Amino acid sequence: MSGRPEVLFPLFGALTKLDGIGPKSAQALEAAGIEKPRDILMTLPHTGVDRSRKSSVLDVVAPAVATVEVLVGEHHPPRTRGRPYRVFVEDASTSFQLVFFHARGNYLQRILPTGQRRIISGRVEVFDNVAQIVHPDHILPLHEAGDIPAFEPVYPLHAGITQKTMFKATRSALAMAPELAEWIDPALKAREKWSDWRDALVAAHSPTSLSEVGPNAVSWARLAYDELFAHQLTLALARAASRRAKGIASVPTGALTAKVLAALPYVPTAAQTRAVSEIGADLGAPIRMNRLLQGDVGSGKTLVALMALLGVVEAGGQGVMMAPTEILARQHLDGLRPLAQSAGVALALLTGRDKGAARREKLAALAAGEIQILVGTHAVFQKDVIFDDLRLAVIDEQHRFGVAQRMQLGAKGRSVDVLVMTATPIPRSLALAQYGDMDVSVLDEKPPGRTPVQTALVSASRMDEVVDKLRKAVADGKQAYWVCPLVEESEIVDMTAAEERFKRLRAALGEGIVGLVHGQMPPAEKDAAMARFVAGQTKVLVATTVIEVGVNVPNASIMMIEHAERFGLAQLHQLRGRVGRGAAASTCLLIYQAPLSETGRRRLEILRETEDGFRISDEDLAMRGAGDVIGTAQSGLPRFHIADLERHAPQMAIAQTDARRLLNDDPSLQSPRGKAARVLLWLMEQDKAIRLITVG
Repeated sequence: MSGRPEVLFPLFGALTKLDGIGPKSAQALEAAGIEKPRDILMTLPHTGVDRSRKSSVLDVVAPAVATVEVLVGEHHPPRTRGRPYRVFVEDASTSFQLVFFHARGNYLQRILPTGQRRIISGRVEVFDNVAQIVHPDHILPLHEAGDIPAFEPVYPLHAGITQKTMFKATRSALAMAPELAEWIDPALKAREKWSDWRDALVAAHSPTSLSEVGPNAVSWARLAYDELFAHQLTLALARAASRRAKGIASVPTGALTAKVLAALPYVPTAAQTRAVSEIGADLGAPIRMNRLLQGDVGSGKTLVALMALLGVVEAGGQGVMMAPTEILARQHLDGLRPLAQSAGVALALLTGRDKGAARREKLAALAAGEIQILVGTHAVFQKDVIFDDLRLAVIDEQHRFGVAQRMQLGAKGRSVDVLVMTATPIPRSLALAQYGDMDVSVLDEKPPGRTPVQTALVSASRMDEVVDKLRKAVADGKQAYWVCPLVEESEIVDMTAAEERFKRLRAALGEGIVGLVHGQMPPAEKDAAMARFVAGQTKVLVATTVIEVGVNVPNASIMMIEHAERFGLAQLHQLRGRVGRGAAASTCLLIYQAPLSETGRRRLEILRETEDGFRISDEDLAMRGAGDVIGTAQSGLPRFHIADLERHAPQMAIAQTDARRLLNDDPSLQSPRGKAARVLLWLMEQDKAIRLITVG
């Protein structure tokens, strides 16, 4: 499949080929990301205007749009500068005025000659009991009346582009759109009553009423599905390619995991047991595992990860567990070590700090297979880190780890199985958009012995009381986090917010009790401040959000979040998850700045009502939209023109199943439907996918 199919050439040509688009308009559109006729077709109208013919402006209730035939009467040019130009007209039942500001009289005389009939369309308003239309949208001679659609689509506009330009350009782009063979599963198409691709495009650009505009319209749903299907087909091709890369079957014997289970002070949850068996089955199969382990704060992901790592050790291989920061890597080590010891397995830690002889020793032990499980940071990627027989990589906290890094790790050559862990519950539609190339295991239960966190809202005006309570808690031996928000993405300002709070708390609570961590500190200082808090030397840790991921201090039972209204729901939920890790009753105080907006209050109340991260993430998606929930910049979320990850969420799941099924039946896309799907991939500019088929 060497290049773009010829049938699509016109849609990928120059914008200036479209009616009404000259070099200047083309430049304005390109600045807005519309570079070719195909992009114009993917820009759908966001509303519409009823321009059906009326016999008189009296037939509409002003203010409203009316389209009427009129007899043009007298012109009244302005007497003084700055006054409007008026033209008197009459329709079948009444007379009214057309009003123009800054108008050229000779131009108006030409398009509105007194004594002739014209079609006028515009917004009727009543001013001093006289009906008027200011700057009509359309003024046409009777024989051109057909140029005004009865329902006119209204497009999202960019600087320098008018509705008229968009209308003309979309009509001429539609004329270029070819009939394409169908890539949608026939049964699905029939069930949803979807029309063909070209007919759906024409319908979406030529609505006949408001019900035919927007994500819920049938033509939109079809076009949205095309985008989702192309995206899922790309992910399914990536998944198929990674599965073609032969994996090593590492069949767990259960000998080591049995020892760990016997040493555990509790029984794993049903969800943990289920995840362990799903992973075990993947490890034992001769294809590469690419699995996401999604579990809420405190659902016991570490145990599942250890069981997976022990599974490959039982089969004679090595495992690695990677964390985004050194603090987290050390924490994983501390969490895994006692359990690994009960199984008699050799663990080691490798970070950027390891230098010289100590590092050389570790690398030698690793290459000799003496270290069975390695815990580390990105340092594990370095060229000189060589394993004897690496079979499984467990990657913590997906967000800092895109598809590219997953591939880089796989390229360590030994067709490594990959297990990614994330503590961020993501709504299903987003999980499919972001991790559609992976299989998913979900931990949706909490292990026993964790106390729920009491969450309360308190206004910043009661700060003195809050600090008093904190003083008493510290005197009772408790530890607390105090989180300050990032201000406007500026780390400098955010640093001062945290430093100010640190100074005030130090003044209120005394020297040596309060520690500080923020993004601008050198890593060594940050680690030292964290270590003092973990050891219990400092009782209160003032921090920006560096602590949201994974830090585990069982004695910390209080979480203060200042300006809670500035945080996303998922972030607040993550932060709250830092407490309630021991047996002590924990509290989380959401300190907000009054007055709160309606949605602001609703967000904080959801946190007070529930600790279920999946419910929280669904609410978050409904309230903020997809880009914000994951933070679009680093989300790896695809940008869709028509599909809306909230409204079209159910279709995303269908698209994934359908894409995987099509590839299963027709791996090289050679059937008639497979060939149509190739055209879709070109149409949706999924070049990566096209490369995967070409290679495959």
